[in-house]
Amino acid sequence: MMDFMKMMKQAKELQARMGELQAELEALEVEGTAGGGLVTVTLSAKGDMRGLKVDPSLIKPEEAEILEDLIIAAHADARRKAEAAMAEKMQEVTGGLQLPPGMNLPGM
Repeated sequence: MMDFMKMMKQAKELQARMGELQAELEALEVEGTAGGGLVTVTLSAKGDMRGLKVDPSLIKPEEAEILEDLIIAAHADARRKAEAAMAEKMQEVTGGLQLPPGMNLPGM
């Protein structure tokens, strides 16, 4: 019975740490860049877009397609960084415990 109680206590602690992690991920921001820094996308670690900066030199009607491609590339760069940040935070919270494939935690 003591093992079960200990397990329940650990589960509650993990749940509390996961709640803290959710708040940290919401507040953590990463930037992705493209075009040598001409386009910057800011995302939360959860992947929500928070900002977009475009160098004024790119805002030319004849270069719209280039600008669109750079925005997509910057977003992809930021998304990779957000996923890496989330994975790092998960490692911290779970202590290296590997979750089974497909087991997503709430809000992730």
